[in-house]
This record gives sequence, structure tokens and C-alpha cells, in this order.
Amino acid sequence: MIKTITFACMHFSIAFGVVYLMTGSVLVGGAVALVEPAVNTVAFYFHEKLWNRAERRRKSRPDALAA
Repeated sequence: MIKTITFACMHFSIAFGVVYLMTGSVLVGGAVALVEPAVNTVAFYFHEKLWNRAERRRKSRPDALAA
């Protein structure tokens, strides 16, 4: 979970900076920095869970042991 939180902080900063540079608006930059990374952070968390599950399945297959 710490990895997800640090990723979110980095993403907030990048999202704000890019949108602020593109628009010059602190308000728009702030809004995008809150909404877009929040959605991506949730998606990332579930992506990691699915990825880890797929890895466990791959490693538990008998043919994976022979490789």
C-alpha cells in the first residue's frame, strides 16, 4: 500500500505541473491533479492485485516448473 501512496503523490505533482504549464490556471491544474491521479491510483492498485494473481498462477503451473 505504501508503493501506491507514493505513486499517488508523484502522480498528483506531475498532473498539476503539466496542466498548470498548459493552462496557466492553478484551479484547473488543481482539479485535474485531484481527479485524474485519484482514478489512476485506484486503477493501479487493482492492476497490481490482478498482476500478482496472474504471476502466482503462472508460477504454480506444472509446465512453468520445467522452464
